Amino acid sequence: MSTQKALYIPSKQAPLKLGEAPIYTPGPKEVLVKVISTALNPVDWKIHTYGLFVEKFPAILGSDISGVVEQIGAEVTKFAKGDRVLFQGWFSDTKHAGFQQYTLVDAELAAKIPDNISFDQASSVPVALVAVILPNFNHNLAAKTANFTAPWEEGGQTKYAGKPAFIVGGSSSVGQYAIQVAKYSGYSPINTTASLHNEALLKSLGANAVLDRKLPASSILSELQKLAGGKPLEYAFDAISFADTQTLAYDALAPGGTLFIVLNDEIPEGKKKAGGDKRVVHGFGSVHVPENREIGVQLFSRLTEWLETGVIVPNKVEVLPDGLAGIPDGLERLKQDKVSGKKLVAHPQETA
Repeated sequence: MSTQKALYIPSKQAPLKLGEAPIYTPGPKEVLVKVISTALNPVDWKIHTYGLFVEKFPAILGSDISGVVEQIGAEVTKFAKGDRVLFQGWFSDTKHAGFQQYTLVDAELAAKIPDNISFDQASSVPVALVAVILPNFNHNLAAKTANFTAPWEEGGQTKYAGKPAFIVGGSSSVGQYAIQVAKYSGYSPINTTASLHNEALLKSLGANAVLDRKLPASSILSELQKLAGGKPLEYAFDAISFADTQTLAYDALAPGGTLFIVLNDEIPEGKKKAGGDKRVVHGFGSVHVPENREIGVQLFSRLTEWLETGVIVPNKVEVLPDGLAGIPDGLERLKQDKVSGKKLVAHPQETA
């Protein structure tokens, strides 16, 4: 077999289309993976709808991937054929994307899936966890980073202990991992906004209080002050990053605090001038760009243990029907904001 099924964007903003792609040959430091589960992300529909990031067509998207190692490159010692792995794909290179039946990944940027985690669960992890870890803990100053001490580094679990954290959009995929990373770093209390039907889930991940995201901003800010018990709020992560949520998170911060955002900065300049030394960090959440590679290697070298011990708990998932053919409808649901508290996952091998 020399070809595989793949879901393409034929040209910029054109409708998604099933087609064929070659089955790739791994380079010396790569592995070829049979994709079992690939999860959908909001960035996928945004790339497609708005024509962002990708300039070379036909293009294949998909950045959350789990599967089985089929072939290893000549220099790879970390994996063997048959290993279960998870990793972040790369939408700028079709050979490394997830919306197809086989794909490539650099071995040092993948992790083995422990026995307690399914392929579906594993596919929910990479992109959203990367989006939290990189801007927090990357020490390469060429990247957009807060340059904080990571919880796996000396002092990383005590430096921030007892400091309050605020996560906007806790039930989103990124928000769930932001809560868990804040817990791992020792922040307390960890307060978040979400729909209240997700309260039990978010508390199980480490949130101390869940505030109804529909409350007026003034009410949320007042509640945050009470929940912080007089301690200054110096850490906020906005997993939604619309204009209104960015403003809410920025207003919640004490002087000298840091706000992480996942979309473009929309905080009014006048508010920033008045805010003084508050810092806004908008990192680029891919381990595949040079300035992020080292922190990416560190993350994936530890991820198996984190999943095995429960430091990181995957998202709840919903499996889409019809393999790759079910992805367009799933992306439309994401676009219409009709997914809450779970990750949509497709099984490329089930494509008719």
